Amino acid sequence: MSWNEPGGDNKDPWSGRGDDKKPSDLDEVIRSLQEKLAKIFGGGNGDDENSSGGSSSNNSLKGLGFVAGGAVLLWGLSGFYIVDEGNNGVETRFGKYTITTQSGLNWHLPSPIERVDIINVKQQRFIEVGYRGVAGTEQTASGSVPKEALMLTADENIVDVSLNVRYEVDNAKDFLFSVANPAATLKQVTESVERGVIGSNTMDYALTEGRSDIAMKIKTEIQEVMNRYHAGILVTEVNLQDVQPPEEVQNAFVDAIKSREDKERLINEAQAYFNDVVPKARGAAARKKQEAEGYKEQVIAQATGDASRFSQLLSEYQKSPDVTRKRLYIEAIESVLSNTNTVMVDVKNGTNNMLYLPLDKLLQQQPPAANGSNPVQAITEQLPLTKPSVVEKPISVDRSAARGRDLRGRSDAE
Repeated sequence: MSWNEPGGDNKDPWSGRGDDKKPSDLDEVIRSLQEKLAKIFGGGNGDDENSSGGSSSNNSLKGLGFVAGGAVLLWGLSGFYIVDEGNNGVETRFGKYTITTQSGLNWHLPSPIERVDIINVKQQRFIEVGYRGVAGTEQTASGSVPKEALMLTADENIVDVSLNVRYEVDNAKDFLFSVANPAATLKQVTESVERGVIGSNTMDYALTEGRSDIAMKIKTEIQEVMNRYHAGILVTEVNLQDVQPPEEVQNAFVDAIKSREDKERLINEAQAYFNDVVPKARGAAARKKQEAEGYKEQVIAQATGDASRFSQLLSEYQKSPDVTRKRLYIEAIESVLSNTNTVMVDVKNGTNNMLYLPLDKLLQQQPPAANGSNPVQAITEQLPLTKPSVVEKPISVDRSAARGRDLRGRSDAE
């Protein structure tokens, strides 16, 4: 039956339908929350309909207190955080730095009062200058970025330099708050320092033996600048990936390098020849010098001996002049005749007092003696001598003995 039909209650359903009062939705929510909290914390029955209005209001306030306490507890528990090994936690209170925490379990006032930023201080980070490890819009086919790579040397040449810088966080606080973008700042500093170092060296030095020295200077200067900025960055390594002339002149530069290598090779060959010849020449010179010293000592010794002999002869001459004079004469004749091939034989009871034998020619005409006999003896046996001199040894050996016997005989005769 509709509300406006005859016999109905004639009450508008949108007018509250009478005078009965029911609790609002908020009261129902509070009451339900009170019941749950009472069950959790051991409170009384929330369905007691006989409780007065004041008791209901107190219970509502008490429930709100429990809710607020639980919320505060949960909020406080949310302030615990764990810092992993190799990381640092940087705490800020309303944006202001407070403390740096180490690895382990830590606590701070939860957000929005305090905030924690976790920084990895052991991670090896790197930046690339002059090239890109991945494809990019700025790079050429060789991977070079000309805007960063091309720079001028001290001898007004252009080189293409590519390097990377490896670094790690040294101070987490400075890394977060000293500069706005530490990586971008480090890259700009690296470009500036790199151009300064390359600009103070020649092209040949940068391309050849100076690469390690240049990398060390770049690393040192980068670290000095970052320390002045208090950026909290420690530069661990600077690697020169490539140093070469621009691509447009590489072919000509390769020819120049080959010519330089040929020059070095020829210099090395000449040095090797020098090392081989000079010691030999020095050895030969030392040998000649030693031979000259030996000849000098020989001449001096011979002159000393001759002087001593002359002094002795003088002493003997003063004692017996005639004997000494004849002895000197015989020795002089002996020295002259010793250089000839003629043998003089004294034959007794013969028509000729002397017999000359050209032994060299006779030996050439005489056939080889049989049974190893003495050829000189064979020749003398053929001579028409009534009593030949006995020659049983080579003339070169018996000649001195014969002269000695002749000298003694003549001395006795006198």
